[in-house]
Amino acid sequence: MENSDPHIVVAGAGSIGCFVGGLLAAAGRNVTLLARPRIAAEVRAHGLTLTDLDGMAVQVNADAIGISTDAAILARADLVLVSVKSRDTDAMGSLINTHTARGAPVISLQNGVSNGADLRRLLPARDVRAGMVPFNVVPMGQGCYHRAVEGDIVIEAGAGDLASVLTVPHLACLESREIENVQWGKFLMNLNNALNALSGLPIEAQLKDRNWRRLMADQWAEALRVIQRHGIRPASSTPVSVSLIPWVLRLPTGLFTRVAAAMLKIDPQARTSMSYDLMEGRPTEIDALQGVVVEMGQALGIATPINAMVMDVMRTAELAGEGLPNLSARALRRELQAGGAAAQPSNGA
Repeated sequence: MENSDPHIVVAGAGSIGCFVGGLLAAAGRNVTLLARPRIAAEVRAHGLTLTDLDGMAVQVNADAIGISTDAAILARADLVLVSVKSRDTDAMGSLINTHTARGAPVISLQNGVSNGADLRRLLPARDVRAGMVPFNVVPMGQGCYHRAVEGDIVIEAGAGDLASVLTVPHLACLESREIENVQWGKFLMNLNNALNALSGLPIEAQLKDRNWRRLMADQWAEALRVIQRHGIRPASSTPVSVSLIPWVLRLPTGLFTRVAAAMLKIDPQARTSMSYDLMEGRPTEIDALQGVVVEMGQALGIATPINAMVMDVMRTAELAGEGLPNLSARALRRELQAGGAAAQPSNGA
């Protein structure tokens, strides 16, 4: 981009936004976090402490990063990184349209596959790019955020070298001309967010339970069939192709741990963002994940009983407001059978 020292505003800085923005600031980038009052107060009081599963530890003093709760800060942005939940995309897009200069690129660093398109609709004739963040970030309190899974950010290719602006020590960013396929690959991975939250288990423990992996595999296969019928070809974010992931998940645990060693490089205490949503009584992004699969299936007259069941159980857990349900995979299978639907067959089930 033209400005050699662009002012980067992280719009809606939660766990991902604070982690990415903090590493950018630690490398000397000019960064302001646009955050809710609770997070802003926490960062002002403690600064940011950023860690990861490989032992990284980066401290960002509060005076080394801008912090604001006022959307008017967007008027000073040369580059906007959107990191709000999918349900807040429209509201943030309207704020960007009101405050931000038309020449400032806008990059979505959000879950789901529609946020880039939603932002383009709200911000016509602007440089709006979709993105994919492969890792999850655990909020530890007092300004500490822990990256519990590895991976490099991928953004949509376009004018200027935005990837180099976002590549700093401990944070790599790549550009892709097939960002939609990249996002759909991550979308399939993110379908486990709900299963992990319903299990109440850390991700690593869940992946070492074959009953959960079989359910993950069946859900993945169901979703992949629908996605491919829509003409979409998801790109894998792992060394294993998307079509082989269900087979790998269904392997006996001993063999799975050897074959999927890269998938198991996860902090033992890591949980998905949906787990934290339930623990803190926030709405989840279930509609942007399983809800999308159900809608896509309905459009083609294809039944998606597993994704529909998971969506219904998650909505019940949200309404209950009692935190993590701590369900078993067998309990969800029974829920599926009670609904009169059969799951996709699992090898060796």
